[in-house]
Amino acid sequence: MRAVIQRVLAANCTVEGKITGAIESGFLVLLGIEDADTTEDVQWLAQKITGMRVFGDENGLMNKALADIDGGILLISQFTLFAQTKKGNRPSFLRAAKPDKAIPLYEQMIGALESLTGKKTETGIFGADMKIALTNDGPVTIIMDTKDRDNH
Repeated sequence: MRAVIQRVLAANCTVEGKITGAIESGFLVLLGIEDADTTEDVQWLAQKITGMRVFGDENGLMNKALADIDGGILLISQFTLFAQTKKGNRPSFLRAAKPDKAIPLYEQMIGALESLTGKKTETGIFGADMKIALTNDGPVTIIMDTKDRDNH
């Protein structure tokens, strides 16, 4: 499971001209799911996202987490995070999980984030042609992959 986490002042997702999810300050999370991903990956990544301290404190240092600023999360499914680009100019997406595997894990991630934050997680629509608008804050962008975690 791979996530690109962007600290934002605001973000929203539009599908066919209608806003499906919107937040003020918080995280825009682009989430890629591959076949090898499990519920354990969901739980680990949700904890890391919600606990990440990248928001400024009174001294301007990145010491505050999402809960400290009452921030929101806009979660967007993005299979292209698993693009393979070694050969040619056309990316391959073979590592990305098919919808029958990815949708349940995506839904688990929504539930895990909501459980950890106590707030509704805003979303796009899985598999839709989404338009994402954001005001990046910093910018602060963190890339995480559950395959890179230390299991000790």
